[in-house]
Amino acid sequence: MNEKKHSIDIDFFRQLDRFTFMVKKRVSTAYAGNRRSIHSGRGIDTVGYRPYYPGDEIRSIDWNVYARTEKLYVRQYEEEKSLTTHILLDSSKSMDYRGNNNTSKFEYGAMIAAGFAYLVTKDNDKFAISTFSENVDIAKPKRGREYLIRTIDRLSETELGGQTSIRESMIQYTPAISSRSLVVIISDFLDNPESIESAIYRFSYHDLILVQVLDNTEIDLPVYGNSKLIDLETESELKTYISKNFKNEYKKQLENHTNSIREICDHTGADFYTFDTDTPIFDAFFYTISRRRW
Repeated sequence: MNEKKHSIDIDFFRQLDRFTFMVKKRVSTAYAGNRRSIHSGRGIDTVGYRPYYPGDEIRSIDWNVYARTEKLYVRQYEEEKSLTTHILLDSSKSMDYRGNNNTSKFEYGAMIAAGFAYLVTKDNDKFAISTFSENVDIAKPKRGREYLIRTIDRLSETELGGQTSIRESMIQYTPAISSRSLVVIISDFLDNPESIESAIYRFSYHDLILVQVLDNTEIDLPVYGNSKLIDLETESELKTYISKNFKNEYKKQLENHTNSIREICDHTGADFYTFDTDTPIFDAFFYTISRRRW
């Protein structure tokens, strides 16, 4: 493997083997296979109606309701729930950062992405893990264990680079989603708030999950005195004196940034989770799925 690429293949597979074994034992009640759901499309019993959304099948529109209300509604049936899962993983240069442990933010995020993909594969639903920085490398949704293994292979060979541009990447990815889906965005979200807000609202119609991955040294900033800070994405340098007040102000701004993302998610009904790479990967992933009603 090229030394410039992330060496996550062997350790990643080892962790994934242990990880998926624990998932089988501990999340059966959090994510049940063959689950029943209210879903639009073909079925046996009509159980209600909901507004028509772009991407819904035209044949599911109830024209009798339209004649009475002049609004488009689709029939809902009780049927097997089958959602395509779109996972977008930040591969910008800032995700290459690793502090005091041996796991970069990208490697940590890739394991969370693989965890979601594993659960989807378990129910034989379609998924795609696409990577993004300034542009998005779009993967086509497919199903099956072989596709999961090939996807993990691809992630292990991903070379990180570029700056985070969540808004632009999500605009590019939008045409890849043909119907209402589960969308998972995994990033450090070190982008301007307007860009993040735009991405959240763009996908707010879908079942949306945001997972923020940070390194503990980014949160606590364990340096003092004269220091040189380097932006991994732009390679620009900042020489400054880091005092206690500087650290407090830095931490306050980072908390404000994270809280602003959480507020937008709360407003739109999206789920938002934030973890540092010191958090055991299974604990982080299980926390995200155990708090959801699948």
